[in-house]
Amino acid sequence: MIVQSGQCAIALGSNLGDSRTILESALEILHQTPAISLLARSNWYQTEAVGPPQPDYLNGAAVIQVYMSPQQLLDRLLEIEAQFGRIRRERWGPRTLDIDLLLFDDIILNTPTLQLPHPGIKERAFVLVPLAEIAPDWIEPISGKTIAQLLQAVDCSGVRRLTLAD
Repeated sequence: MIVQSGQCAIALGSNLGDSRTILESALEILHQTPAISLLARSNWYQTEAVGPPQPDYLNGAAVIQVYMSPQQLLDRLLEIEAQFGRIRRERWGPRTLDIDLLLFDDIILNTPTLQLPHPGIKERAFVLVPLAEIAPDWIEPISGKTIAQLLQAVDCSGVRRLTLAD
């Protein structure tokens, strides 16, 4: 596998357990991982769950610099999810931690295990709102639109920025 350097955008979410602590801890683990540097992180947002009935999510986004291949990064993200007890039972079900690789530079990739950009990025306010906070000018390579432009096309009514008091 070819190792490469690149800037990546990731989305983080949790709706089981102490979600804020889980998300903060996941970012710290990423930051401490060799070959990964945390460049920017969004605020946390409370978002309505998609899928079966379940608690609201806390969601956020981060921009990281990596020195690894997209597949190696995906494998690391899945390892971190597993550290927090992520079990994949049902599609769109509740989870302790979900980390999605959204963008890796301007790479377009479609393999059996990884699709870049993430296929749901353009429709998901819970991804676009936090990502637009830290990377509004990043161009999604398939549409050619910036994250800020993509955000204008989605309904953000179910996304609320958390305050320190929340």
